[in-house]
Order: sequence, then C-alpha cells, then structure tokens
Amino acid sequence: MHPRTTRSTRLQSITRIGIASAAALTLAACSAGGGSPAGSDAPEGEAAPAAISAVNVIAPADPGGGWDATARAIGQVLTDSGLVGSAPVSNIGGAGGTVGLASLATETDPNTLMITGSVMIGAVETNASDNRVEDTTPIAALTEEPLVIVVPADSEYETLQDLVDAIVAEGKGVAVTGGSAGGIDHILAGLLLTEAGIAPEEVPNTLNYIANSGGGEALTMLLGNTVQAGISGVGEFSESVLSGDLRALAVSSAEPAELLPDAPTIQDEGIDVTLTNWRGVLAPGDISDEERQGLIDLVTQLHEQDGWTEVLATNGWTDAFMAGDEFDAFVTDEITLTQETLRTIGLIE
Repeated sequence: MHPRTTRSTRLQSITRIGIASAAALTLAACSAGGGSPAGSDAPEGEAAPAAISAVNVIAPADPGGGWDATARAIGQVLTDSGLVGSAPVSNIGGAGGTVGLASLATETDPNTLMITGSVMIGAVETNASDNRVEDTTPIAALTEEPLVIVVPADSEYETLQDLVDAIVAEGKGVAVTGGSAGGIDHILAGLLLTEAGIAPEEVPNTLNYIANSGGGEALTMLLGNTVQAGISGVGEFSESVLSGDLRALAVSSAEPAELLPDAPTIQDEGIDVTLTNWRGVLAPGDISDEERQGLIDLVTQLHEQDGWTEVLATNGWTDAFMAGDEFDAFVTDEITLTQETLRTIGLIE
C-alpha cells in the first residue's frame, strides 16, 4: 500500500470517533440544561466560559478557491444560525497558506479561525516556512473532498493512463497545473509518476508542475492551452466538466465523487493511489484552554446546523468532523505522513 493511501482511511476512522464524542458531549450538555457556550450552566465553583459573540474567519488564499469557499460557508452558517453576531472573512493568500499562517502567528484576537488542510501541511514543508502548523491551536476538521484530474475537452489524452504515459515519455513537455507547490495537488501528480515507475529523485526533473493561486486561474490556463492538464478539488472543476469545457480523467477517492459520478476513480484506471483533501480550522497558538474550548464548542455547534449539512451537499464535500484532542493528534500524524510522502516523491530531502 502506498504511504498516502492510509491517510484518508484514518481520517474516516477518527471522524466516526469524533462524531460519537461530539454527540456525547452535546447530550451531556443538554442534560445539564445547557446546549451552547453562551447558555450553558457552569459546574458550581467554576466560571462559565465567555460567550463568543463574534469570530474572525481567515481564508489563507485568494478569493474563489476551496479555502475561500469553506471560510465563507463557515461565516454564513455561523451568522445565519445565530451562533454569533458576526463572522467576517479575510483573505490572506500566498505560498500555499503560509502567508496566512504567518498572520495567524501575530493575531491578538483569540476568537479567530483560519482554514487549514492538506495543502497547507505540504506547503509548510516545501517552503521551509518559519511559521508552522505545530505552533497553532488545532480546533476541528470539517470536510474531505476528492481531487479530480482534468484535461481540456479536445485533449488528445482520453484516459488517465494516456496522460501519465505522455508525462513519462515527454517529461516537462507536458504541463500540469494545480495548487501551491508541495500541496495536495502536487503530491497527487508526484504519486502518479512514482506509481508509473519514475524514481523519486527524478520526479522533480520529469514533472512540469505549474502552481496556480486558485479561483479561475487554473481554468484560464486549461482553456487557453497553456497547460495540458489540471488537478484540483472536484468542486472547483465540476461545473466546467459538466458544461463540456473540460473532461475528467479520474477522481482520487476510493468511490465515485458525488459531483462527478460518471468520472472513474484512479483505482478504476488501474493505478493504486487514493488521496483526499481535508480541510479544518486552526486558532492562534497562544490562546487559553478556556478560549480553545469555546471555539471547539462553537465549531461543534456549527457542524450540527442544517445549514452546514446543506453546504456539504451543495459543494460535494464529505463530512469529516473531528474536534479537539482527536484533531490535534490527527494533525500531528498528518505532518509526519506528509513529510514522508514528500520525500518519497522527491519534493523535499
């Protein structure tokens, strides 16, 4: 089994534990007469946590991509449901989220949530970032999304194997666009080549990977024939596939993607790779235990809203909720696994 194939399975396993734990906490809170951070009764002798009336949400990317969509969905559901009075979203893009990570390191408002995920974990490593996810406070994982490999509708590559064979034969003559260098899209491209027999140390010399900043940039490059293929979350390319502008060669999940049910999986195409893109939220690293718990409770309540269920369905995101210590442990393991994978495909030493 490839090193990265275990990550999605473990996330799904921990997700089930996280949902059960969250449900238990919710039932306990309700039985005590509470149900929200603002309205719960504290045990005798203990101070009740301060109510969170507003929260800042940071999307560490330019408008238009998956992180931006996640941040705006969080802000909208939090305010529409009345969990907070305001939840403004700020975009702090650049370098696979590490510019946003640097901003979070100096944030003074403890009620701040920044989107994170697989892309950021990889970007920290490939950019040798001074600011690291380990220095933040992990709050919760929220979603998981398969990636899709696409080509323009008139591309000569009819199957994923056609594309991989062309890259192996022509090397940098075939350009592939995706998110930030070292992120989940880049990792998937590298895994496809190592599975095809390219030595890890030769991947950087073989793969012509062109990072984009998200939004419509990838689509512009694909439709303008600047690149021959693209990799991103299914939500970012699904409309263009369904309209006929792009053709989906494969999705990276073990099962077909809800938004692109007719696209084969990578495994269906005979390549032993599965990989999904998870997203969650971090808080500043220096907040107190009480402030951390308040944010965990708030995001747990967010996850329970009907509005959030609708967000998942609309975007084709899989519910991957886990919070608190479980998510903290998952992030630690994810960092280690990402480092190992980036070495395996020759992107870091």
